[in-house]
Amino acid sequence: MDELVHREAPSPNWNERRLPISMVVLHYTGMPTAAEALARMCDSAAEVSAHYMIDEDGTVTRLVPEDKRAWHAGKSYWRGITDVNSASIGIELVNPGHEFGYRPFTDAQMDALLPLLARIMRDHDIPRANVVGHSDIAPARKQDPGELFDWDRLAALRLALPVPRPRIRLIYDHPAAFYLALERFGYDIADGRAALTAFQRRWRPRRIDGELDGEVGALLFELLLERDLGRAR
Repeated sequence: MDELVHREAPSPNWNERRLPISMVVLHYTGMPTAAEALARMCDSAAEVSAHYMIDEDGTVTRLVPEDKRAWHAGKSYWRGITDVNSASIGIELVNPGHEFGYRPFTDAQMDALLPLLARIMRDHDIPRANVVGHSDIAPARKQDPGELFDWDRLAALRLALPVPRPRIRLIYDHPAAFYLALERFGYDIADGRAALTAFQRRWRPRRIDGELDGEVGALLFELLLERDLGRAR
């Protein structure tokens, strides 16, 4: 038993990986209770699962071994990868989500997440840029873990990329240039407004309006610059 895991609840919803592990995807459960979420992920008829679930009291439950392909991402995309389930480890944080009364994640949850995430990233050599939210990889379908998730706390421990501090506002000459840059950073831009909204939810959660402005443009520019300079590992 992993010392960071408090209990096992094996899910039947997994199969074999087809890609090496290179990502972590963070979710919220989006159901009224933890018990309902756990029951669904252990129900073969539901065909959904994750590797771990972290309850609001900090209890960590393992559902699928890390070397197996859990079914948490659905139809998704990140940096050229379309089979995100095969390339990722999925962590579900118990939270009712936007549909059932979205609320801040608890300190106990974050205290349990941080060492688990650190261990996963170390074991699989996962770069900070590939620690993403469900909304990042499926912007047209998902909002989780949402604007209340404390990405800054992860970034302070080098478990996620920090939000850049742009020095200028940057207006792209044409919106298409912004979307091409957004795709280059990693997002699926098939639904451009949804991709922009997901970008805001992750990088500027205080205002999520789906509108392109100079602050959003500058944030994306700084993120790409950090990556191109090799500082986004």
